[in-house]
Amino acid sequence: MAKRFGGRYSPGGDPTGTTPGAPPAREIRDAARIDPAGARVNLLFVPPALLALFSLGAGPAGLVAGLVGAGALTAAAFLLRDGLRAEAEWRLRPVARRPALPRKMMASGLTGIGVALAAWSGDGGVLGPALYGLAAAGLHVAAFGIDPLSDKRVEGVDDYQQDRVARVVDEAESYLAQMREAVAKLRDRRLDERVAAFQARAREMIRTVEQDPRDLTQARRYLGVYLMGARDASVKFADLWSRHRDSAARAEYESLLTDLEQNFAARTETMLVSDRTDMDIEIRVLRDRLAREGVAVARRDEEGNERDV
Repeated sequence: MAKRFGGRYSPGGDPTGTTPGAPPAREIRDAARIDPAGARVNLLFVPPALLALFSLGAGPAGLVAGLVGAGALTAAAFLLRDGLRAEAEWRLRPVARRPALPRKMMASGLTGIGVALAAWSGDGGVLGPALYGLAAAGLHVAAFGIDPLSDKRVEGVDDYQQDRVARVVDEAESYLAQMREAVAKLRDRRLDERVAAFQARAREMIRTVEQDPRDLTQARRYLGVYLMGARDASVKFADLWSRHRDSAARAEYESLLTDLEQNFAARTETMLVSDRTDMDIEIRVLRDRLAREGVAVARRDEEGNERDV
């Protein structure tokens, strides 16, 4: 079986040449996510900077219009970045509420306003700049789309239960994001990988709850209290490690991550086993009902052959 190379002098390697408790590479890859707001969004910060620069010699009216337009374009770029990330989270989850704030549509409107102000010269009419603004807003919508306008639901589950799951999942993802940000400030690859592995394990439980909201009762303590504790421990450790390179504190923090990862894995496995048990019971009850109605049901024996019962 292939084994990931690592040793004493490898990046993120253990000084002893081994990495006890190191997470599988698959789990780290599962936790890695591509930022949907990439270079194309970062390029949108260039036009407002150029607009503000060129407006310096345009006179009082042109200067004010240029600065306001640059502010509108900058705000549009920030809103678009947040809107793309919110849409990516919405698409990733099987159960999700639509974004409360339509950031992408607001970004399109602000882009139109910014372009209209940039095209306004102060001595001409407003029809031309308005048409430029409408064209810019339309192109923005065509390039980036609009925000999700509906909630994602699971069939057969009432709205109240799904809303509870959505609230718990949003809170859990917030804790994981804060935990990742706290450790990322340390710029330590090994710690980043350990946190990513734990987050992958926690998201396995999140996906399980989203697919079957009935598991929320079992998982609520893990996705709430335990993740909040992990977030607080990560923030305190990051603050301590940035001031004092305490090896004992680091070992204790990594041990905490290992314990949490094992507990989350065990609870997720228990939830999956429980779901399988419930399914087997439902199948058995259905078979009994069909048998009482005189309907022959095909059942596979140990050799895989079908036989009527």
